[in-house]
Amino acid sequence: MPIHIAGRRRTAAALTAAFPGAEIIDVTSRAPDPWVRLSPFYPHGGIPVPYGDGATSQSVEGIWQALKVFRDADVDPAKLHVTSMKGLKRTVRRFGPVQGHRTGLHGDRLLSYETARRRIYLPAYRWVLEHRAADLVERLREKDEVVLLDYTTNGDVADPSSPFSHAALVRLYAEGRWPAEDGTDPHPG
Repeated sequence: MPIHIAGRRRTAAALTAAFPGAEIIDVTSRAPDPWVRLSPFYPHGGIPVPYGDGATSQSVEGIWQALKVFRDADVDPAKLHVTSMKGLKRTVRRFGPVQGHRTGLHGDRLLSYETARRRIYLPAYRWVLEHRAADLVERLREKDEVVLLDYTTNGDVADPSSPFSHAALVRLYAEGRWPAEDGTDPHPG
């Protein structure tokens, strides 16, 4: 069951040429049902907020954006309640440089970008894969060859040069190679 990751903006012809015979599946917020459920923007509801003291979110992206702290703005709990998959992003253009991600809505620590990826994004997205999209992961495991489309293809949680690909997380989870949330590498080499 090879699972590949490719950019959503590639043409169908380019994808077919690069991955002949593979099933192409969009897993972005613009994907059709049921695959849109793998998008971090999808409002599954009830997603535990890491460090959240019982708080939950509609989406993984809601958690990521809610806990982001900027020079001119602290956490934004309203992002946890967004169900439309729109209006979630909080940008440096509007709020100034990102200072880090807060350990919960009332936490006293800011996490660095990589640490926040490991301790906020990874546990939240894994929870969705286990509790809200396990059926889709199982369907992927049953396929012969698949290409998951995402806007980014960076599958290295430690590489801050580009946004992290949730499609890469789907692949790692399906293959049993989930990244370590504590920064150690469970799959060296």
